[in-house]
Amino acid sequence: MTTTTTVQQGQITGNVLFYSQPEPLSPELHGKMGVKNMDGPFGFAKAGHAIPLTVGEFPLAAVTGPIIFVGDDKLPIAVMGLNAGDNMFLRDDGLFEPGIYIPAYIRRYPFVFANDDNAKQMVLCVDRAAEFVVDKGFDQPFFEADGQPSQYTKNCIEFCNNFEIERQRTQSFVQVLKDLDLFEMKTASFTPSTGDGVMGEPQKIAEYFGVSEEKLNALPIEKLAEIRANGALAQIYAHLISLVGWDRLVALALARATAPPQAANA
Repeated sequence: MTTTTTVQQGQITGNVLFYSQPEPLSPELHGKMGVKNMDGPFGFAKAGHAIPLTVGEFPLAAVTGPIIFVGDDKLPIAVMGLNAGDNMFLRDDGLFEPGIYIPAYIRRYPFVFANDDNAKQMVLCVDRAAEFVVDKGFDQPFFEADGQPSQYTKNCIEFCNNFEIERQRTQSFVQVLKDLDLFEMKTASFTPSTGDGVMGEPQKIAEYFGVSEEKLNALPIEKLAEIRANGALAQIYAHLISLVGWDRLVALALARATAPPQAANA
C-alpha cells in the first residue's frame, strides 16, 4: 500500500510504499526502542507486487521476474506479482521463496530517507508501525545508553546512504535512456489454453515502458560504444532478458489457480 505521510519535526512528506508511520529517528523519540528478531521479517512486503529497483540490481533481479519502467519518471520496477497487493514470491510465513532476489528497497525497511522541507535536507526516518519495531523485548537497540547510534543503526544508516547513491545513479541511467529516446510502450499478455489444444483469446496482463530493441539497434556505433563503456548497455540487456519473467509469473498464477485447497491443519 502506498500512503501519503506528514511527519512532525520537519514536515516530512511523500508517497512511500510500505511506510505508514515514519518518524525522524532520534534518541528523544526512540532512545528506548529497537528491533526484535523475527523468523519471517518480510511479511510487510506481501502487498508489494511492484517494487522500486536501482540500476545496479538489474542483473540480480532479472532472474526473478520482469524489470519494467513506469510513470513519467520511468521509475524502474521489479514485478513480483500480477495483481495489486499480492507478492507472489513471498510466503505466508514472511519469508521469500528460495532463490528469489530481494530488492534493496525491501531490505532497508523500516528505515527510509525523507525530505525535511524546513531544514532542506534528507532526514533518516524509521517506520514506527513496523511489526518488529518495539519499545521492549528488542534484540537490537536503536541507540546506546549515551544517546549515540548503536552499531545496528550505524549499519542501517550506511545501507540507506548507499541506497540513496544508487537511487541517484538510477536517475542518471534513466535520463540516458530518455535522451537516446529508447523507451516505448510495451504490453505483456498471455494466451490461455482450453485444455483440448484450442487456444483462447490473448489476455493483456500489463502495459509498461521498456527499451525498444529496434531503437537500440538503430543507435549510431559511437553511441553504442559510449553506453557500453559506461555500463548502461549491460543493464539494458538485463532489463530486456528479464521480460521473459512474465511467463514465470503467469505459470505461477495458473498453478495456484488449479492447485487443490489445503486442509486448515495441513
